[in-house]
Amino acid sequence: MKTIEEIYDEMLELFRRETGAEASAVSELSVRLYAVAAQVYALYVQGEWLSRQCFPQTAAGEYLERHAALRGLERRGAVRAEGTLRFSVDAPASADLAIPAGTVCATAGMARFETTAPAVLAAGQTAVETAARAVEPGAAGNVPAGSVLAMAVPPVGVSRCVNPGPFTGGAEAEDDETLRRRVMETYRRMPNGANAAFYEQGALSFPEVAAVTVIPRARGRGTVDVVVATPSGLPGAELLAELTGYFEARREIAVDVAVKAPTVRTVDVAVRAVPAEGADPAAVRAGVEAALRGFFSGARLSKDVLTAQLSGLVFTQAGVANCAVLSPAADLAVAAGELPRLGSLTVEVAA
Repeated sequence: MKTIEEIYDEMLELFRRETGAEASAVSELSVRLYAVAAQVYALYVQGEWLSRQCFPQTAAGEYLERHAALRGLERRGAVRAEGTLRFSVDAPASADLAIPAGTVCATAGMARFETTAPAVLAAGQTAVETAARAVEPGAAGNVPAGSVLAMAVPPVGVSRCVNPGPFTGGAEAEDDETLRRRVMETYRRMPNGANAAFYEQGALSFPEVAAVTVIPRARGRGTVDVVVATPSGLPGAELLAELTGYFEARREIAVDVAVKAPTVRTVDVAVRAVPAEGADPAAVRAGVEAALRGFFSGARLSKDVLTAQLSGLVFTQAGVANCAVLSPAADLAVAAGELPRLGSLTVEVAA
């Protein structure tokens, strides 16, 4: 693309050729020509920007979304993390204590979570657990177990709260590059209402779906199994029902479509990490544990677990000088529709 100076010089040269006169650098004409050159340059910039938005390979933002809409796709929105909250009292309750849906609890960093269903801490009991989700969607809601400790407005009689397990599944809204890959995939693998691409692209249009595996003829001729996983792993009944309705309305005639949760393949992991000089062993262990737990997400659906991946994941953590994968001893082949899920996790930090 030409610069302002190049356009300006061309205009001066054209003026000289056509008139035989030189435009002085301090003349009014030179100023006017430079102003025109600046506007012409702005048109060059606008034209280049417009050409980028014309193609899905280079479009951005709302213009990429328009390309996606032409392919029947939408940008996936942010997803809230989900988990469980436990409410407890110091001594067995003398009467039932109601915990309303929408009770808000928070971490020290002010990540807020709310209960999604009412619960009752029954008389004679000291604790009750109920489902909860992050108030705000996004990855910030993915917090470890034991980090949600404060109640915004404590239910009457309840002493404290805690999350016995991690909150998982929170994800940011789909970025341009991820959406672009999905758009381009519709050109590389044209969905025709019957092939695997049709079911994959349809399932991935749901923001709760992190990965999908399509198994044709899973139950004989004319059958298709669509196995889906969420960022946290297993999909809930509500999502499975929603996807079933979606495909029932779009499937080919005489095709039996079943939307299923994956089969869990438990993987026990043990690693040894050697901390770098001056590194805090406790911090190294915490970083390695967090990385390995994050690795076993729903995105691993139908993907083999490679020891090289685990080793690389550990080695790239801050403060790790060397590492070894003790278990699994070899790569694990994962069948279509299986979801590798972390079982026991042992992290040894060498002295």
